[in-house]
Amino acid sequence: MQPATHPISVLLVDDHQTMLWGLSRLIDGEHPRMKVVGTACCCEDAVATSQSLAPDVIVLDLDLDGHSALDILPRLVSNEVSRVMVLTGEREQRTLDLAVLQGARGVMRKDAPAQQVIDAIERVHNGELCVDAQSIGRVFYELTAVKKQQPKADPEAAKQASLTSKEREIIHTVVEGSGASNKALAARLFVTEHTLRNHLTSIYQKLGVGNRLELYIYAMKHQLHTPAH
Repeated sequence: MQPATHPISVLLVDDHQTMLWGLSRLIDGEHPRMKVVGTACCCEDAVATSQSLAPDVIVLDLDLDGHSALDILPRLVSNEVSRVMVLTGEREQRTLDLAVLQGARGVMRKDAPAQQVIDAIERVHNGELCVDAQSIGRVFYELTAVKKQQPKADPEAAKQASLTSKEREIIHTVVEGSGASNKALAARLFVTEHTLRNHLTSIYQKLGVGNRLELYIYAMKHQLHTPAH
C-alpha cells in the first residue's frame, strides 16, 4: 500500500474519451493510493505531457488515432521515472512483444477486470513486470538471439584493413621473393632500401610481427600474398 501522502501518479493515454473517463473514475476511486494527474489522446500530447509531469505510471493504448504508440514508447520512459503499462485491445502478439522490447513494464487487454488493472498499475509502479510468461519467454529468446547474431569483432581484419595498397604490394613481393635481400626486393619495387625498410617497419607494427619471416608466415596464413589491385 502506498502512503496517503504519496499517491501513485498516473497519466492516461487513449484516443477514446469514454475510455479515459472510465479509467479516470476507476483510478481516482483508489485515492489516496493513486490518482490521475493527466490525460492525452495522441502521440504528441502523450510525449509532451509525460515530459512535463513525469508521472509514476503511464497507462498507454497502442493505437492512438491510427498511429502506433510503439514509436513513442522509448521517449515515454526516457525520464527514468515513468513506467509504462500498456492497456490495449491489440490482439497481434508480435505487437505486444514489441511493446515490451521498447520498454513497457506491463501489458494488459482492455477487457481485463477493473481490479486487475488497478493491481497491475501498482505492481508496475513497484518495479514488477506484468507480462504473461509466454511473452517473457519470446522476448527473452529474441534478445538472446539478436546478441548471438552480432558478428564477433575480428582483430586481424582490423589490422589488415589498416594496410595501404603500397604495403600490400610490398607484402606480396616479400612473399614472392622470400629468400631475396632487401636490396633485391627494393629493386623489384622501384624504391630505395631505406624506403623499403620504412615500409616494412610500418607493416610489422600494423600486423604485430617482428621480422620478414614472421611477416611471411602471417601473410600465408591470412592470404595476404596475392597482389594488391
